[in-house]
Amino acid sequence: MNKHFLPITKKELDYLGWDYVDVILISGDAYVDHPSFATAVIGRTLESCGYRVAILPQPNWQDDLRDFRKLGKPRLFFGICAGNMDSMVNHYTAFKRLRSDDAYTPGGQAGFRPDYATIVYSKIVRQLFPDVPIVIGGVEASMRRLAHYDYWSDSFKPSILCDSEADILVYGMGERPIIAIAEAIKNGNWRSQLSHIHQIGYIDNSLDKDQKDILLLHSFEEEKKDKKKYAEDFVKFETETNKMSQCTMVQTYKDKTIVINPPFPVATEEEMDRFSFFDRMMNAPHPKYLKRGLVPAFEMIKNSVNIHRGCFGGCSFCAIAAHQGKFVASRSVKSILAEVEDLCHRDYFKGHISDLGGPSANMYGLHGKDTDKCQRCRRPSCIFPKVCPNLNIDHKPLIELYRKASNIQGIKQITIGSGIRYDMLIGDAETEKKNNLNEYIREVVQHHVSGRLKVAPEHTVSSVLQKMRKPDFNHFEIFLNKFNKENKLSGKNQQLIPYFISSHPGCQKTDMQALAKTTQKYHLMTEQVQDFTPTPMTYATAMYYLGFDPYTGEKVFVAKDIREKREQNGWFRKN
Repeated sequence: MNKHFLPITKKELDYLGWDYVDVILISGDAYVDHPSFATAVIGRTLESCGYRVAILPQPNWQDDLRDFRKLGKPRLFFGICAGNMDSMVNHYTAFKRLRSDDAYTPGGQAGFRPDYATIVYSKIVRQLFPDVPIVIGGVEASMRRLAHYDYWSDSFKPSILCDSEADILVYGMGERPIIAIAEAIKNGNWRSQLSHIHQIGYIDNSLDKDQKDILLLHSFEEEKKDKKKYAEDFVKFETETNKMSQCTMVQTYKDKTIVINPPFPVATEEEMDRFSFFDRMMNAPHPKYLKRGLVPAFEMIKNSVNIHRGCFGGCSFCAIAAHQGKFVASRSVKSILAEVEDLCHRDYFKGHISDLGGPSANMYGLHGKDTDKCQRCRRPSCIFPKVCPNLNIDHKPLIELYRKASNIQGIKQITIGSGIRYDMLIGDAETEKKNNLNEYIREVVQHHVSGRLKVAPEHTVSSVLQKMRKPDFNHFEIFLNKFNKENKLSGKNQQLIPYFISSHPGCQKTDMQALAKTTQKYHLMTEQVQDFTPTPMTYATAMYYLGFDPYTGEKVFVAKDIREKREQNGWFRKN
């Protein structure tokens, strides 16, 4: 196959001999043609179905808008995404301080995308091309699909569908919905087909709200007026999104009716392989950026391979499950090894794979033993407050994958950079033996740690950990002992690098003092530290906004003042 970058300039369109484009994808990120970058994946997905796709990366929204016009008018639709991150998380720290860099821009330069980028781009496109359908997606749109609290403006906002003026919202991983959307728009009369497309949101004022199989939420106005109603709806939303089979959710805003269709089923192994696209991609930033400098986000992941998506950890501060899904979808061993071999032939690769993982490195291939039980389950986490007995946690397939990948010619070392869920590796002697848990720890310690291994206990105080949906700190202590034991047996001097969070709902100054003492006791390095950032539609953000637990109604302490947040975070530097 004669590979090439998807076009981003008029000159490239002319070179390809294209007199039209089917879809134009607009992104707040620079164009990096690699499987870790969402716009590239969606572009290649559409391309694989025969569509002509062009990308408009980081268009200038502050001049005469010529960037938005330069590729012309697409035959089907504009696809708009803020980038791999929410634009507000990209721009501001937890203390609402403007960041001085942007990892998704050449040279790490800040200032190449607007605040609330999805809304800004969408409104410009609506102004310039009023008759062209607009599809929004990505993390920013996905996590704002219904009414939500916005930390950066300290306000309660309606669905992003209302503010963006977009026609369709794609939530979650977008390969399958974008194919269905393109087909519907190509066939004409696409609005009548929206109710049949999974994993999208749209406005339908004619919807019969009395239908069965509809979860009707309170209106935006009711939620904004009465926080208890938002709390009720948050519980409904989170409970529904943690189910394997979900129903349609509906919420009104003024005279608009927001409809959120249920998601596609969990992607099969075959689908995951098909969506990897490493063999269709250039696996590099577009050459247009050569003079502007490296793209830091690409430099960080260019030697890594993603092997699965989704997370059943259920951490209250994390958006992964609400975006990628609670149920893990994994690629085949054959596909993963093919990408490892492909990586070995890239000019920049020196033999070290920096990560063979996903949201949590050791969830690859894990799933429920009895699918019928999973169909009935509504738990937000499969491993909190304890590991579900129906969860298959056998780590043998992952161990074998590491070994097969390590034996490929050109591979010198594979390290695990995406972090390990150690609470799955702790159990009674029979459980540990049956599921090869100690063998996995041994394999990682002996062969896959480059001096340091990342883990995320997040805190040390039980009451705070409960609000985080994280296991008690004694799980970390047990894992630390196992890790040190294997280090000693291997003759290595490696370290665990724990992640901690300050100012999480339920965490007070005294809790941070206790954390500082505990980390000092165990001589833990606390350089991987962050202050809690409320991001839309997570359980922790709901507690932050409400001041109480939406499930129990119990009051929850929340550090909202920036000075108080800084004081909590400051304890990391006092241990």
